[in-house]
Amino acid sequence: MSEERYKARQSKIKQKVDEKVAAAQTEKGLLLVITGNGKGKSTSGFGMIARATGHGQKCGVAQFIKGTWECGERNLLANNGVDFHVMATGFTWDTQDKSADTEAAQQVWQECKKMLADPNYDVVLLDELTYMVSYDYVALEEVVEALNNRPVEQSVIITGRGAHRTLTDMADTVSEVRSVKHAFESGVKARKGIDW
Repeated sequence: MSEERYKARQSKIKQKVDEKVAAAQTEKGLLLVITGNGKGKSTSGFGMIARATGHGQKCGVAQFIKGTWECGERNLLANNGVDFHVMATGFTWDTQDKSADTEAAQQVWQECKKMLADPNYDVVLLDELTYMVSYDYVALEEVVEALNNRPVEQSVIITGRGAHRTLTDMADTVSEVRSVKHAFESGVKARKGIDW
């Protein structure tokens, strides 16, 4: 491609992008849902928490499911002012105790409701919340109500497989992470710093 054609193409792209930027005038907190069967949903959510923390914003995290593992993100972010509420029971296939899991999920959910009602929180990550809704540990209606009544400027990130259609319909941004290949499927152990 000649230099002239390249510049003309890039100029058209820039014009379209500039028009979209100029048209985007609404200021509000966002609801983001990161779902799908691929690796990286929680990592993406924690990346946004790290970004917001780096901008001096107040952040909170609720961790459902993975609470018994050491968490590199929690090690870093809790030391930088991010509030954590952790279910701390581990994977449901390990516990195999619906009553205890429901109780643990409800304890964390009560903390989530406080964060979602508090205008001091700029960004809240509800990591693996989709499972809590799917397993009926936390009522979808309660989640919807808390999200709808949160402060206007507060952004919320929800992660986990199989996000309920109601949540994806409500969301401003939905990303679906698709698995193409995963090392674990080839017998490779989870790796510190990469998987946890």
